[in-house]
Amino acid sequence: MTYHVDRFYAAVSVLAGDGHIKQRLIRAYQENLEDIAEGDLPRELEQAFRELRTRLNCVPPLAGEATVCASVRKMSITEACECAVKVVDMYGEVIRQAETLQDPIQLQEEDVKVPPFLVKSVS
Repeated sequence: MTYHVDRFYAAVSVLAGDGHIKQRLIRAYQENLEDIAEGDLPRELEQAFRELRTRLNCVPPLAGEATVCASVRKMSITEACECAVKVVDMYGEVIRQAETLQDPIQLQEEDVKVPPFLVKSVS
């Protein structure tokens, strides 16, 4: 899960950087998200990631152009911003999922049984 947190963090960092939103979206996806398998993501993210991937690969490329570049080129600024927001939303969900997996089990005080040999006697 840490791997996916790092990948989405890197993508969000690119999206927050300098440049036109379309170039940032292309870079964020190609450099950080393109090779993630949908099945490797938490179940809650699979559909959203599949939709993003479909949206970023829906236009046939021109000669020498990547499909992602062609698809983003045909988008309006608003559509590119919507895709960027989806990446940020997925990053938030990946973090929530990672935190859920890392939360230690909270034990109630009465659930903790201390073996007698560990109890210090007080005189």
